[in-house]
Amino acid sequence: MSLLNLLNLLNLSLLKEHRLMRRTIVTTAATAAGVVLLLSLKPHGSTSAQSTPVISSDTGATVAPDQPSNGTSTGPTSSASAAPNASAGAATRTVTGSAIDTRYGPVQVRITLTGGKLSKVDVLQYPSDTNRDEEINSYALPQLNQEAIAAGSARIDAVSGATYTSQGYTRSLQSALDQAGTH
Repeated sequence: MSLLNLLNLLNLSLLKEHRLMRRTIVTTAATAAGVVLLLSLKPHGSTSAQSTPVISSDTGATVAPDQPSNGTSTGPTSSASAAPNASAGAATRTVTGSAIDTRYGPVQVRITLTGGKLSKVDVLQYPSDTNRDEEINSYALPQLNQEAIAAGSARIDAVSGATYTSQGYTRSLQSALDQAGTH
């Protein structure tokens, strides 16, 4: 074999190693970029009730999630799994409905009954992971609260554009009313 042929074979071998090295670098960089993208995704429904303000039927105001909207205690609070309070004639009592999972996150309400009649609804949990969630719920939840107070029951119309939230709201409201022993 001539020296020229030997140099050509050596050059081809180095060229193949260079392509393999370049392919390895590109593959590693693409994998690292994919992992970073996956880790940066925020799972839906990861927002806890503590980070979203309560939307109250008292003039549609928002308050801290761990305080009643009027700043005072309104009486015993039943949890979603507790038995209904036997004293239907109690002046004022508060009952928390079940947290209902919807496509966009959980919805949960707390009701206040005065003289056995629905007098206030606080929305404790609702979808709020995205700006769109916040936009929808900023108009839908006050409307649902107003309808629930007017109807005195969970038989209310859904808000257009907030179908999933409306369904979760009415189901949670009905569970609270069932616990309270009404409707």
